[in-house]
Amino acid sequence: MKTIKFHTILMPMILFLVSCQQQETEFKTNRQDYDIYLAAAPAKATSKYFQLWDDKIKSDSVQLLSLGNVASEYNRFFSGTGNIQYLKDAERSLKKAVEIAAVGKAGYLRALARNYISQHRFREALELAEKARSFGSGVNETQSLLFDVHMELGNYDLANQYLDSIQNMSDFGYLIRVAKWNDYKGDLDTAIQFMEKATARAESSKNKGLLLWSYTNLGDFYGHAGRIEESYNLYLRALHIDPQNAYAKKSIAWIVYSHERNGREALRILDSIMQKNQSPEYYLLKAEIADFMNNDMLRVQALDDYYKIVGNNPQYGDMYNAYNLDFLLEMDVEQKAYKLAQEEVNNRPTPESYGWLAYSLLHMGEKKKALELVEKHVMGATFEPAILHQAAEVYKANGLMEKVRELKQELLEAAYELGPIKEAQIAGL
Repeated sequence: MKTIKFHTILMPMILFLVSCQQQETEFKTNRQDYDIYLAAAPAKATSKYFQLWDDKIKSDSVQLLSLGNVASEYNRFFSGTGNIQYLKDAERSLKKAVEIAAVGKAGYLRALARNYISQHRFREALELAEKARSFGSGVNETQSLLFDVHMELGNYDLANQYLDSIQNMSDFGYLIRVAKWNDYKGDLDTAIQFMEKATARAESSKNKGLLLWSYTNLGDFYGHAGRIEESYNLYLRALHIDPQNAYAKKSIAWIVYSHERNGREALRILDSIMQKNQSPEYYLLKAEIADFMNNDMLRVQALDDYYKIVGNNPQYGDMYNAYNLDFLLEMDVEQKAYKLAQEEVNNRPTPESYGWLAYSLLHMGEKKKALELVEKHVMGATFEPAILHQAAEVYKANGLMEKVRELKQELLEAAYELGPIKEAQIAGL
């Protein structure tokens, strides 16, 4: 009896000590690390180039170099504020530059193509990239652009050919693209290795733009790999370079929400971003966090705000189609979601687009058709957790529980990337 009694006392004690050790070693953020950046003032559109645009853009005498500078400034302000008008104004500037350039036209065509990529006008971007290639200048830059466009369009074999054509292990542009390629192939470890090499190149160059891009993207990769503290530190390094960087702040908010399950603090960070940056996706993240906190009033208000911004502004075009699909299915507008999913497949026939089309069909009760799409266009073609979650839902609806179980373990390992709401849904598969 004494042995049993001792064992009964000892086991809870061991479990308690292990629990305490886990709590002590588990990483937690510190608001003192990032509070200073939440108060950073927003970017102001006071550049001298904007006055030149206003005065001369409709004039034949406008200077070509100034047009390029105008576009660069507009892109910077779009990144800082999320205001779609800046992106459209950058487009106008670049179109004017393409129109009047006697030399260097290929460079302006590439810049305009990248603007179209930002607007999700991928087929138009491809036309411009092909036109830029016909000039024969800046071959490496054009091949890199063609890789980017074909990845967006789901033309992966072609993209791989262009990647091979620019192979150079000392080139930053090649390293980030081969990292992206390995991430697409589901090899996160190799993707991280290449992204680390790219980051080292950026650090040796001391180029702030490259450093910001490297730190935030490597931070994302680390997060996907469960290396949360390293991810967090990279976002802080990005903010040290650019205290207004909304992406880095949002990423910290995600760590606080998904890793720490602290919805209130995540909302505080998010609200500080939204005071200065009007990108619509922040409202959807706010709605998700509100849902996690069981605050239905805040959730509905955030969804309404999102719809008012995107639904009432045609300038967004196809930029938020995936977000809109999620929104429409959340609102039980299945037919409209299905139509939009068809448009997205026509626009960019990627596994992700087909995943949304299948998911829309599932919501319409067409589970067999949804299964056909998943089997033909999704499984084995993507490792994106959100899309695989949709595939698991399709399998479950069709009674294929063995396939559900195979996906479930993989999805639970991606719980941080998916967030607490989807994690709960996956647990119920």
